[in-house]
Amino acid sequence: MAVNRWLATGNFFTSYREEQRIFRTHLDRSVHVVFLAAAFAWPLLFEAGNKYMLVIDNILIAIIAVLGLNLLTGFAGLISIGHAAFVGVGAYTVASFARVLGDSHVIITHAWPLVLLVAGGVGAVVGAFVGLPALRLKHLYLAIATLSFQMIFQWVINFMTFFNQGQTISVGRAVWLTGRVSREGHYLFWYYVILVIVVLFGFGVRNLLRTRYGRSLVAVRDNDRAADAMGMHPGLTKVYAFALAGFFAGVAGALHAYLYRGAGFESFTLHHSITYLAMAIVGGLGTLVGSFFGPAAIMILDLQVESLSEYAGTVFSGAMNLATALRPLTFGIVIVLFLMFEPRGIANWWRIARNYLKLWPFRY
Repeated sequence: MAVNRWLATGNFFTSYREEQRIFRTHLDRSVHVVFLAAAFAWPLLFEAGNKYMLVIDNILIAIIAVLGLNLLTGFAGLISIGHAAFVGVGAYTVASFARVLGDSHVIITHAWPLVLLVAGGVGAVVGAFVGLPALRLKHLYLAIATLSFQMIFQWVINFMTFFNQGQTISVGRAVWLTGRVSREGHYLFWYYVILVIVVLFGFGVRNLLRTRYGRSLVAVRDNDRAADAMGMHPGLTKVYAFALAGFFAGVAGALHAYLYRGAGFESFTLHHSITYLAMAIVGGLGTLVGSFFGPAAIMILDLQVESLSEYAGTVFSGAMNLATALRPLTFGIVIVLFLMFEPRGIANWWRIARNYLKLWPFRY
């Protein structure tokens, strides 16, 4: 039966290969192309200040980190409460190069793509090492093991003189084909760099999930004994999931260090680990689009609540404690509401909207 790949209502798959393709219809592919073209073109059409560009850059960096966390927690079913420490490993890898070679060394400024890969590799090695307890531990016990890594990371950064005892270690400004990136174009330059990495990682994760390595993550999450009976190695799969999460987090941390031109301890605390986990939950665990929706929703909400807190502080001058507590209070309420009423996250809303459009106007 001939199928219209532009307006296909329902599923018309005749083979497993058709079901696993990235874009189900031509319309899906066209929408993605238009969206990517708009994402690359809008800074050239509309002038945005450094303040807004910094916010967008932070959202994109968080998307990279949450992509790794979603592979670990959403697809492999392994809870991690130390993801910010993995991000910090990537940032302090760049800071270590700057500390040893100098913040303006040619490797830092000119070979920054290689440094990003090295930071991701270091994050993957550390992630695999931290994931070794997953060979024997699971559920809450594994979560406590990742929490202990977060505490160890904080202690090492705070007390080692090599890492400047948690104080900011400067990183030089990057150099591109047109020369050293100017102060005015710094955030715009890194916007395009981070956006390209987000697109590559997004397609990489989508393709990974189509392979036996990605399906093994889901199999181990659902039932590790059944996965073992089918020929998979649950322990190695869990360690491999930690290594993947560490790689994504390491690249995100390196981008953070380049964006802020330095690495400081205050950006990789336990609070940030909880925030990353909240982004994955709000976006939708075990979904690719949830890794995009979650960071955007949480960061935009945080900015709005921050503005509301400042306004409340000026209006109710005697209730400063209320204004200060508004941000963590709102953050906690949002997480509880999503866990109670929408455990599948914002990605479920996207799924419902897509299914509605897919079934309308009921073509058969």
